[in-house]
Amino acid sequence: MNKTTRFSLTLLAALATAQASAASTVKIATLSPLSGSSSNMGVQVKNGAQLAVNEMKAEFAKAGLTLSLVAYDDQADPATGTAAARRMAADRSILGMVGTVNSGVVLPVSQALAPSHLAIVSPLNVNEQVTDRGLKNVSRICARNDDQGPAAGNFVAGTLKAKKVYVLNDKTAYGQALADEAAKTMQAAGVKIVQNEGVAESERDFSAIITKIQTLRPDAIYFGAMYGQAAAFAQQLRARGIKTPIVGGDGYDSEDLEKLAGKGADNLYFTTVAPPLNAVPGAKTVAASYKKAFGSDLQGFGIMSYDATKVLLRGILNAAKANGNKAPTRIQVEQAVRGGTYKGLITGDVKFNAKGDRTSARLYMIAVKGGKRSTALTMTISRK
Repeated sequence: MNKTTRFSLTLLAALATAQASAASTVKIATLSPLSGSSSNMGVQVKNGAQLAVNEMKAEFAKAGLTLSLVAYDDQADPATGTAAARRMAADRSILGMVGTVNSGVVLPVSQALAPSHLAIVSPLNVNEQVTDRGLKNVSRICARNDDQGPAAGNFVAGTLKAKKVYVLNDKTAYGQALADEAAKTMQAAGVKIVQNEGVAESERDFSAIITKIQTLRPDAIYFGAMYGQAAAFAQQLRARGIKTPIVGGDGYDSEDLEKLAGKGADNLYFTTVAPPLNAVPGAKTVAASYKKAFGSDLQGFGIMSYDATKVLLRGILNAAKANGNKAPTRIQVEQAVRGGTYKGLITGDVKFNAKGDRTSARLYMIAVKGGKRSTALTMTISRK
């Protein structure tokens, strides 16, 4: 055997080893805002997913698969998120994604990923169109805007007994849809909407709106927005001596809401798809693991991401088993995730309907008074 032949055989062996290694490597991605005003939530999504990956690496190793996570920062921006989606699609070792925080980001991202059959398990996106478009690669484990909005509307009309309500939204797909659903339910209950308007999500000066509120004197305010903007609004409203209840959605569900609002963190209410830690039995153990791994406290969004990641990873393992214990294709994962039944998760068992919505999800109404939060109501939403 001459030197050229030996070299060729060595090269072929090296290539075969590299290909085998690549074939056994499985990645999942997270997409969430890791910078900017929503980064508190985005980091919870990334870390919750990483914790689930860490716990399931051994199980993947038994199946002959090396598991890892790649985290992408979407900056809560649709264009940035879509650019990241294209990078995911190009990396064939990525078999699924967990994310996002913002519905306005996941809508174009999921559309961009649909042709590549990259499975998305959404922990938090509540806009109806996330699943109503019928994309086979998108499933979610949370309730929807048309669950949250009516729940908040009924709370405002029934529990707060408001007769006049001022409605605001942040002009995003998330905030506007949420406010519209809440307003529709309140009007059906006989509540008068004295004003219904949008304000840019970057706006932090609410002096003109507060002047209108002083004139119209509503019994409650509904503001569909994220926590940074809601906190600024609450702070300025309370500084003007207005104690009117402010109600919103799960965009408020961050510990930074109270920090940013300061003394304004009073008489605030919000629906959330993410459970408070004391509302779910399994959260205590996971919270301890989260604290040890990341040096910070687990929040509701981290719980949802942890469960969404467990769903995705079990779907991948199910697909691998059906594929003869080999790394599955994206189409196989897409089908396995949608068709699976996932038991023993923190938020309960998960099964998806034909559109990708969870058949049984929970909503929580949280009250913030004197800077401290408590659970006011827990609701179960069933969907066929």
